[in-house]
This record gives sequence, C-alpha cells and structure tokens, in this order.
Amino acid sequence: MLRFAESPEFWVAVAFVIFVAGLWNKVAPLIASSLDARAARIEKDLEEAAKLREEAHALLAQYQRKQHDALKEAADIVAQAKVEAERYAARAVIELDGALKRREQLAMQRIAQAEQQALQEVRAAAVDIAIAATSKLLVGKLDAGRHDALIDAAIKELPRKLNA
Repeated sequence: MLRFAESPEFWVAVAFVIFVAGLWNKVAPLIASSLDARAARIEKDLEEAAKLREEAHALLAQYQRKQHDALKEAADIVAQAKVEAERYAARAVIELDGALKRREQLAMQRIAQAEQQALQEVRAAAVDIAIAATSKLLVGKLDAGRHDALIDAAIKELPRKLNA
C-alpha cells in the first residue's frame, strides 16, 4: 500500500479532493442562495401569471356578459321595431281605407251632381223642344187674337212657375 502513496497521481487526486471540499464549503452556499433566489423568482412569476390568468378569465367573462346583454338588447330593439312597423302598417291601412272611402264618396257626389246636371239639361232640352213644337203648332193653327191671349196667360203664370 505504500506504493500507492508514492504515486504523484494519488497526491494530485488527494489535493483535488481537498481543493473541491474547501471550495465546496464556500461555493455551496452561493449556489444554494442563487438557486433559492431563482426558485423564488420563478414562483413569483408563476403567481403573477396565475393572477394575470384569473384577471383574463374575469375580463373574458365580463365581456361575454356584455356581449350577451348587447345581443339581447339588439333582439329587443328588433322586436320593438317589428311591433312599431306592424302598428304603422295597420295605421297606414286604416288611413288608406279612410282616404279611399272619402274619394269614393266624393266620386259618388260628383256622379250624382253630373246626373242632376244631365237631367236638368235633358229637361231643359225637352222643354225647348216642346216649346218649339208647340210654337210651330200654335203659329200654324192659331189666329192672332187667340195667340195674344195665350201669351198673356203664360206671362201671368211665369212668376208662379219660376218660384216653384
């Protein structure tokens, strides 16, 4: 075994182990504190990420509620617009029906007036024809004395017939 202690490689190995052991006492706390700091930083980042994720979920839920409310409001507006349109259409139908009835009444009045005017014109034409025919008959068959008597009788009856 002595031979083993005489080899330079053995002493290099022993010196290396002593060096590493001495260095380990000083470096180990530095490595441990560095690893602990890194673990704390990673844990803090994870907590912050979890917090941000919760906030994102809360915002998403809030925007989904707002979207749902907006869609519901839009549906309500559309339904209300349909009701308004139906009410306006019904009112327009009633107003159109009233306007058509008024125009029909006006047309009927104009037709009645035209009929009355046509009747008056036909009566006036019939009277004119009758007067002309009577005049021709009377001129040809009546003598002058009888002619004057009929004219006087017609003049006397004229105010009564005009007022009637």
